[in-house]
Amino acid sequence: ENRPIPEPGPNEVLLRMHSVGICGSDVHYWQHGRIGDFVVKNPMVLGHEASGTVVKVGSGVTHLKPGDRVAIEPGVPREMDEFCKTGRYNLSPTIFFCATPPDDGNLCRYYKHSASYCYKLPDNVTFEEGALIEPLSVGIHACRRAGVTLGSKVFVSGSGPIGLVNVLVAKMMGAAAVVITDLSASRLEKAKEVGADFTLQVKNETPQEVAAKVESLLGCMPEITVECTGVQACIQAGIYATRSGGTLVLVGLGSEMVTVPIVNAAVREVDIRGIFRYCNTWPVAIALLSSKRINVKPLVTHRFPLEKALEAFETTKRGEGVKVMLKCDPTDHNP
Repeated sequence: ENRPIPEPGPNEVLLRMHSVGICGSDVHYWQHGRIGDFVVKNPMVLGHEASGTVVKVGSGVTHLKPGDRVAIEPGVPREMDEFCKTGRYNLSPTIFFCATPPDDGNLCRYYKHSASYCYKLPDNVTFEEGALIEPLSVGIHACRRAGVTLGSKVFVSGSGPIGLVNVLVAKMMGAAAVVITDLSASRLEKAKEVGADFTLQVKNETPQEVAAKVESLLGCMPEITVECTGVQACIQAGIYATRSGGTLVLVGLGSEMVTVPIVNAAVREVDIRGIFRYCNTWPVAIALLSSKRINVKPLVTHRFPLEKALEAFETTKRGEGVKVMLKCDPTDHNP
């Protein structure tokens, strides 16, 4: 639908949107109208993996000017609460977040956003790389929470876009070996392409059998497991696979109630940690992309103009490719 071009407030910028990636959560809202406690009650614009060009700045904005290319961090705290004060603003209960009800996302031609959460892109970083900082940030936050470091042995469960960015980041942070599992052979091929050392196609093994195969591939049990599916059997396999004293980070979200071998984790001192989105990751991601230390370009497999958004969403829903990009600027469809 046609909507008026928004007017930026004093601390906001108006952006001409360029590239917006489709996330599994966007598809989920479109299909189911809710994720957990977040329920779509009114029409909502989707899209939160995005980049664009500044066309207008609010009166209080000094670090950006029209013409600047920026990546958008979609989560903006509305108040300086205890979580913001400790640097964990992603946990603020009143945070604004693109495409999480009732907040509109940025899958549109023009969009206004808090200037502090728009990050200038260096000339050698493309708009698509800028949009991919959002999923990449999930990998950075998860690997930080997991404590990935020099020589870590890491097991990544699930080879969708989030599993793949965790492979990229874990390797970047010094992991010596990364093994990744998935049902799909083509997704595991992509994981190999982005740097996974071992891939394991899961068929109908029990969680214990998956754990045993991970151990035999690595030559030891991994100190760190990053679970990116949210599937009960995969979480169970993650617990069984993780070395005693190690860490399991739960990234994927599935059903609210999950049966897991918690006593197995407890008696072996396996720490189970959750993550909620990310915080303080955009500057790091931009530095990694600009210095060419990390390459996210292979993640983009499909591109559609904004007019074909429905087709793009159908493609994502069918699980084709890896990352589907929508191009919002009719005059520029370049990456």
